[in-house]
Amino acid sequence: MLGLLKSNGKFIMVGAPYEPLELPVFSLIIGRKTMAGSGIGGMKEIKEIIDFATKHNIKVDIEVISMDYVNKAMERLEKADVRYRFVFDIGITLAATRPSS
Repeated sequence: MLGLLKSNGKFIMVGAPYEPLELPVFSLIIGRKTMAGSGIGGMKEIKEIIDFATKHNIKVDIEVISMDYVNKAMERLEKADVRYRFVFDIGITLAATRPSS
């Protein structure tokens, strides 16, 4: 991917790769390229990626789960039995713990 960058280009990796990266150092040095990373990105970057996805009709598949499912979710992660990203819905969990009126 670094080969696709123009001179002085920036490659920003958000999240961690599954495997260690092999970094073509000379491509960075000769092209005066920059590589950086972030675990999640900042608010500005998150908004930019959401706007980009909206503009290009890119959608994600998620599995919405409540917090009482977290242990089962971890077991599924260990077994590689997860097709979609888990999203914990705190609202569902809080609503279930509120006393009924």
